[in-house]
Amino acid sequence: MRRARRKYDEEPDNQDRWLISYADFITLLFAFFVVMYALAQVNTGQYRVFSDAIGQAFSLDKGAPPIIMHAPQSIQLPNPALKRRAEAIRREREHMTRLAQDLTSTLAPLVKEGKVRVTQTSRGVSVEINASVLFDPGAAGLTPESDQALRAVAVLLKDDSHDVQVEGHTDILPISNSSFASNWELSSARASAVVRLFIASGVQAARLTAVGHADNIPVAPNDTADGRARNRRVAVTILSGIPETVTEVPTPGSS
Repeated sequence: MRRARRKYDEEPDNQDRWLISYADFITLLFAFFVVMYALAQVNTGQYRVFSDAIGQAFSLDKGAPPIIMHAPQSIQLPNPALKRRAEAIRREREHMTRLAQDLTSTLAPLVKEGKVRVTQTSRGVSVEINASVLFDPGAAGLTPESDQALRAVAVLLKDDSHDVQVEGHTDILPISNSSFASNWELSSARASAVVRLFIASGVQAARLTAVGHADNIPVAPNDTADGRARNRRVAVTILSGIPETVTEVPTPGSS
């Protein structure tokens, strides 16, 4: 019985041992937080030195510029229709240039005298003939001297396929005879006379147009005799076949 009592008396001493383990755990936990706090207080200068060292270690060239990545550009595939159009425009311009050269050569004597002017624009090739070469003053009948020049032009027009517009122009002085009520009638009659000669020379009538502008499109001032003489003219324009871009304008109510 005494041995049993002695064993019973020793058990309370053994139950307090967990306090030692708990105290050790608290000490370790405190030490852990102290270390974490110390690591959090990193010197900024030291961190920068460390960062630079890492950067130099992974850089092949310290002065190398940064690589800039650009977005890939879309590749424009050739458009067969646009290519054909560009080629057609090129051929048309070359043709009009040759035509202008042929007209200049054919009318060379009148060109040298300043009575004929050949120009090439985006509209086409224009041959401006002074009215004194073609008509008597105030008249719309072609003179015998005009026949040779106009028929030489007609030969080139007959072999061509472009449309031709013949425009009559006058000076600012009003017409004063019984044949024409105004410069509108005179300019239109002169353009029509040239068109009739072209048709008689073999140029297709469907390609020809006669227009009278009266004194509304002068090429020189009308306040001098020389300027008025330059404004009295007939312009024969071979219209270019280069297609123009057409934009349709919507009308009200259209869908």
